[in-house]
Amino acid sequence: MPKDALAADAILELLQSLIATPSVNPTLAPDQSDGEVAIAEFARGWLAERGVNTWLEEVAPGRPNVVAEVGGGDGPALILCAHIDTVSASGMTIPPFAPHLDGDRVYGRGAYDMKGGVAAAMAAIAALADEKLNGKLSLALLVDEEHSSAGAEHFVAGHSGDGCIVTEPTEGRLTLTHKGFVWARLTTAGMAAHGSRWDLGESAIGKMGPIIAELTRFDREELRERTHPDVGPASLHAALVSGGAGISTYAPSCTLQVERRTLPGETVEKVLEELERIVAGSGQEAKIDIFFSREPLECDRGALVARSTRGAVMAVTGDALEETGVAYWTDAAIFAAAGIPALIYGPAGEGAHAAVEWVSLTSVVSTAKVLVEAARRFCG
Repeated sequence: MPKDALAADAILELLQSLIATPSVNPTLAPDQSDGEVAIAEFARGWLAERGVNTWLEEVAPGRPNVVAEVGGGDGPALILCAHIDTVSASGMTIPPFAPHLDGDRVYGRGAYDMKGGVAAAMAAIAALADEKLNGKLSLALLVDEEHSSAGAEHFVAGHSGDGCIVTEPTEGRLTLTHKGFVWARLTTAGMAAHGSRWDLGESAIGKMGPIIAELTRFDREELRERTHPDVGPASLHAALVSGGAGISTYAPSCTLQVERRTLPGETVEKVLEELERIVAGSGQEAKIDIFFSREPLECDRGALVARSTRGAVMAVTGDALEETGVAYWTDAAIFAAAGIPALIYGPAGEGAHAAVEWVSLTSVVSTAKVLVEAARRFCG
């Protein structure tokens, strides 16, 4: 007979099993991972044993999302969401997949980012498996958040809902806003010639220099003045540069990749217009290609998912709730872009992507209880 899903020892056992199942994103570290299939199979089995209707949806070979549902009335539909992939374990100074408890801290790769949130969401839906909800509660355990969020895009293409709680770690704060980002590639063209032929050659790298200087000026002087009360200023940085054909050859081309962190309300089109203006202001010419972007997140404070989570936190913890925004990006924005109001609420800890990573067990248990109460309030 399975233990009470919300009991601290049951959640600890679940969390340790999740950490002990490697799920390094294979795109980031193909030599360390066979994908997320092992952890997905574990999650499906654990949930099924507790009476939760659960299945896998393949996003790519060896990379399935885990989808689960309880309830099913005509009331509102809430989604709990967490990603099951992690970054590489290289460079860790603790055993990455041998979880251990020290005081209140559970250590291991992914403990904080974000298997603590996975455990909380799994425990919450298991606790509600036999409860009659007027609405539907779904669980989305998603692949590939650490690279390009293919799992989230696959899920929203086939599922709908009226609200979503992403259980990324927030230290118990209600996070309603975060930045987006735009990745752009700028390319300058030169004229290849022997290094001695200054009269024929033209360096594309030299042309890129004034553009980089103008980008830096724009970031420091203009974007720092463009702020959002929850997430701070917009920003831009020169991230990667490549070019040239040899030390004794004038560079025929140069490519610069830039990242622009965007605020709620800023669009890809606006970023492109800014980049075109910056290049023109530098006195140079460059081809501009925006090759990837993600929208910012902004959840209405009066949305049902926000009211339900806010009330649940107060009811479970009795503490005054801090509401905030963060500078980093999460899958919540993909749900919001699909028309599903989304926010972030999760446990506490340290060490995302770091050499030592841990999550607070007490906070994981508290998060699970908050999710149960939020689901009751949301689904009716």
